[in-house]
Amino acid sequence: MLGNALLLALREIRRNLMRSALTMLGIVIGVASVIVMVNLGSGATAKVGDQIASLGSNLLMVRTGQRLGFGQRSEAEPFDSDDAEAIGREVGGIAAVAPGASQPVTAIYGNRNWSTTVTGSDNNYFPVGNWNLAKGREFSPSELRAGAAVCVLGEGVRKELFGSQDALGEKLRLNKLSCQVIGLLASKGQSAGGRDQDDLVVIPLRTFWRRVAGNQDVQMIYVSAREGASTSKVQRDIELLMRERRRIGANEDDDFNVRDMKEIAE
Repeated sequence: MLGNALLLALREIRRNLMRSALTMLGIVIGVASVIVMVNLGSGATAKVGDQIASLGSNLLMVRTGQRLGFGQRSEAEPFDSDDAEAIGREVGGIAAVAPGASQPVTAIYGNRNWSTTVTGSDNNYFPVGNWNLAKGREFSPSELRAGAAVCVLGEGVRKELFGSQDALGEKLRLNKLSCQVIGLLASKGQSAGGRDQDDLVVIPLRTFWRRVAGNQDVQMIYVSAREGASTSKVQRDIELLMRERRRIGANEDDDFNVRDMKEIAE
């Protein structure tokens, strides 16, 4: 019985040899396509994961307003430096906190100029954002207190303004602010969103307030959770603290948001 069935099957295959070959080819192509798509997906996920990791270890970003889509945000009162200090003091599981504010500027050196972003912050900005110094130093305590005219350059800005020339010790202008280069950041490349992370200049927060912005607003608070700490718990604790500090009622929506950067990679 079994032998007859096998013989019949072989006859059918011979009779429809082309159809059988095409069927097998279709199966092979289908399986190969699935394997390729899985590998591409895994590779893309790994790349995004690496780019997220380059932003900082266990990084959370606290921003005013709510995201409305298409790069827009709702209006809200800015933070201040006391908010950042309160997060570091009252929320558990935190390694470091850095207040920050940014603004587009034109960086000028000699006859070269480059449109970039200047960020005002303190030295916590570097470990929180996973930045390493390639050369030079961070801000001194006296420079932070006094709002000194000093800056640390991202690799993109250094390359555009100085090329092969040594930038350390040189002075450049950020709009009307003249500042001395005291440090150079190691390159990080593009972020998960395609932004050039090396296209930035960092100055002391007080310098930014006095010489660039003309106010004492904090636009964003960068928070790094401790290794092993639950970022979801840290996020929730920050939200509760900010609701209290901003006097948001029980039935009112948040006028800020806390974003765990790991969520982008998931």
